[in-house]
Amino acid sequence: MNRYKLWIDGTSVDPSSGQWLDSFDPSNGKKWAEIPRANAVDASLAVAAAERAMKGDWGTSSASERGRLMRSIADVITRNAEELCVLETRDNGKLLSEMHGQIRYISDYWHYFAGLADKIEGAVVPMQNTSLLAFTRHVPVGVVAALTAWNSPLMFFTIKCAPALAAGCAVVVKPSEFASVSSLAVAALTKEAGLPDGVINVVTGLGSEVGSPLVEHPDVAAVSFTGSDATGLKVYEAAARGMKRVHLELGGKSPNIVFEDADLKLAAAGAVTGIFSAAGQMCTAGSRLLVQNSIKEAFTAELLSLARKVKVGSPLDLDTQMGPIATEPQYRKVLEYIDIAKAEGATCALGGAAVEVGGEGKGQFVAPTIFTDVTNEMRIAQEEVFGPVLSVIGFEDEVDAVKIANDIDFGLAAGVWTRDIGRGLRMSQALDAGTVWINTYRAYSYALPFGGTKRSGIGRESGIEAVHEFLETKSVMISTA
Repeated sequence: MNRYKLWIDGTSVDPSSGQWLDSFDPSNGKKWAEIPRANAVDASLAVAAAERAMKGDWGTSSASERGRLMRSIADVITRNAEELCVLETRDNGKLLSEMHGQIRYISDYWHYFAGLADKIEGAVVPMQNTSLLAFTRHVPVGVVAALTAWNSPLMFFTIKCAPALAAGCAVVVKPSEFASVSSLAVAALTKEAGLPDGVINVVTGLGSEVGSPLVEHPDVAAVSFTGSDATGLKVYEAAARGMKRVHLELGGKSPNIVFEDADLKLAAAGAVTGIFSAAGQMCTAGSRLLVQNSIKEAFTAELLSLARKVKVGSPLDLDTQMGPIATEPQYRKVLEYIDIAKAEGATCALGGAAVEVGGEGKGQFVAPTIFTDVTNEMRIAQEEVFGPVLSVIGFEDEVDAVKIANDIDFGLAAGVWTRDIGRGLRMSQALDAGTVWINTYRAYSYALPFGGTKRSGIGRESGIEAVHEFLETKSVMISTA
């Protein structure tokens, strides 16, 4: 059992409260670590450290130097990949096999944004007064507060910090109290990479005790949050009182749409991967499977056949395909939604219960679950479960599919399976979603903007748009008269 410390101004420090929170391994329910229980005092110390960094060596460094340091961070992550993977797996139950792939992507993500750091260009603007030379330049918005979720903390740490650093900002990260260890570990590694003190800080603890003070701190210029839409709304309101820049990456209830002309085996595999990967704990989970009525019976049979083969087990076992639910409250929530679906009249065609793994019965495992006879008005189809629960909904034609898919408060992602490329492109235009996949699902790139519409959030992560989330545009005019 390890006791961790806060990371503030390039140093590991005890929380001012003198208190720690227990962290439990979701695969066996056992306590394995303690994280600091920070408060408003610690938040202020971290923000002050970030402010000093922006006024010091970091703020005066060139864009090329920032890029060099970011490449060094990528390299140190690569050197410590196995340790970081195991920490994340123990902290939130993410499959070790999945982490092996994700950690390589995380390093690549840092390299990509390192390359963008010195390519943030302004423009010379023609003026109506010919004696004026006018141009624009982009400047860092200031200190960024980054609040991350428990389902993929290392990835969220990277997604927020890399573009912010490319823009020249300094960051204070507040990870979820349910999964903070990997964020503390990778922050400490940035010291080895040569990052100046105070550029990245990590404060851990409860949202009400350290998260809210961080969001409301007067010296925080921008807030980037990943989490539920309900919490995101509270963050949005709090940040608005301080007129802060806000970026929100929130929930989803994504439709995965299968037409009768699709490659049905490929679509079934995509549907299974789209919902049961990470035990459904993904904002982009394809939790609503829309299937054209003409093939619904045959496709559901293929789907069930594949889903029955999903191996549920310890996330440290490289053969495991689906691990535990990351937190105990989320575990209870998933089981409650299964009961709600049954009470609403949906048919539980597979799973629908907790499962025991390893013989101890203490892990937070839920069987891969598929409901049929679902209508889009049911709560199971409208509300984000964030677990391995799939709702199968029939539709008649293209128009009907779009109507059902868009009849939701979220607009994060969608999948379309068809051999008709014209139909695929029409659907990509008609669907209310920030990302649309055609004949694939859950394909991501650091070069492509990611974000949602409606209650799925505000702003974009990844791609050059992500850097501009952390920049202000300044106009400059020089008289030549």
